[in-house]
Amino acid sequence: MSTAALPLLFVSPECAPLTKTGGLGDVSGALPAALRRLGVDVRVLLPGYTQVMDTLADARELARLQTPDFPAGTRLVQSRLPGDVPLLVIDNSALYQRSGGPYMDELGRDWQDNAARFGLLCRTAALLGSAASPIPWRARVVHANDWPAGLAPAYLHYTAPPRAASVFTIHNLAFQGIFPRGQLGALGLPQSSFTLEGLEFHGSISFLKAGVSYSDVIATVSSAYAREIQSDELGFGLGGLMRARSDRLVGIPNGIDTCVWDPARDPLIESRYDANRLDAKTINKQALQRRMQLPVGPEIPLIGVISRFTGQKGVDLIAEAAAALAELPAQLVALGTGDRNIEEAMLAAAAQHPHRIAVRIGFDEGLAHLIEAGADIFLMPSRFEPCGLNQMYSQRYGTPPVAHATGGLVDTIVDCSDATLADGTASGFLFHSPGVASMMDAVLRAAALYSDPPRWRQLQRNGMAKDFSWSKAAASYAGIYAALAASAQPSA
Repeated sequence: MSTAALPLLFVSPECAPLTKTGGLGDVSGALPAALRRLGVDVRVLLPGYTQVMDTLADARELARLQTPDFPAGTRLVQSRLPGDVPLLVIDNSALYQRSGGPYMDELGRDWQDNAARFGLLCRTAALLGSAASPIPWRARVVHANDWPAGLAPAYLHYTAPPRAASVFTIHNLAFQGIFPRGQLGALGLPQSSFTLEGLEFHGSISFLKAGVSYSDVIATVSSAYAREIQSDELGFGLGGLMRARSDRLVGIPNGIDTCVWDPARDPLIESRYDANRLDAKTINKQALQRRMQLPVGPEIPLIGVISRFTGQKGVDLIAEAAAALAELPAQLVALGTGDRNIEEAMLAAAAQHPHRIAVRIGFDEGLAHLIEAGADIFLMPSRFEPCGLNQMYSQRYGTPPVAHATGGLVDTIVDCSDATLADGTASGFLFHSPGVASMMDAVLRAAALYSDPPRWRQLQRNGMAKDFSWSKAAASYAGIYAALAASAQPSA
């Protein structure tokens, strides 16, 4: 089957611009649009959270899901996403329409009924990939994303043929969707699924393990991360299963939305620029310094950070290194939210070094764009990073990243050396040990090159010339879909 004729259901718990808590929302908004440009008949399936339903003024009902397997009052409605991608939304007010976020309430506590909420997402996905599809369209391939969609391959496994093949993408293995065994019956899955080879994980149900165990193809969001999750260190208890299923495992690096993240057209920055007009970055730098109430000056290197403030992201290392960063000398601006202790440590660093460090707790899209455009260096010391997006944004904006050599950071950054500068491939600075000393060595390398403007400009232009669009990832996924759809019978 050609991809142009291939009916694909893309299943996700979040999708920008309707709902987003992190990179998965960006991926779910951009990848389907890229697939549609390739001619794939893609539709996105999303829970009908309050913020989603309030946005969809043009939504129309497609079907009422009234079988005993579905909660009362469940409807399937349709709208469209940017890029003219059809959007299918599960409307169930009891499960989805409440204040708070997709996964947690306003106090940051997991919703107690998350198993039922995302079980409904997965069960609906399987129904749309079966002969019993309630609409005049049936998916030949179901592409499920992260643990909230992980039961979809399991439901398909227990669905009578003809049924869709399944792809399961792991965006972050650390989040596994663990629920008590007693919820298996309410989820409508047989006891035979609760095995070591199925969805059982240390006596509990794991939505993510179900996706890994039952899908026809397992994808991760970078080639390096596909290797790392087969290790005991970064396998989060599933390294053995990943090794056992390595023949089904593929790494496909994410792309970025190059229309939204384009310094030549960005409406959220002070002055637009491209690789031939890099002087305009100075205007953005001064605007950022003023906004963050730092002394204005082009000479001192300005380091940017946009991140969840968590141990995974290594932001605690930045707080620990605050004095050393201030003494370089360098300025640091950081935007993010997360672990309370790390937030407080970052705020304390800013209070101690008010002329060098500025921190904003929360998220501000406009400020994020200005940091990418105004910073000289982007710091990303993640202890592990499945793919990462900000290192690609920063290269596109001529802001070379300093990053820990892990996961997608390895796939998307070429470490700067005399050799890589000479051959035109250098685009940032990598360090290989997740600690303050190693991080600071890389920052010092970056600061030294920053003091050599001609070579620094070359590094900036190298990064800006790289193609981080979704075209390559979309083509890779489309090839997988076509191969699965052409198979007479998906493997179990």
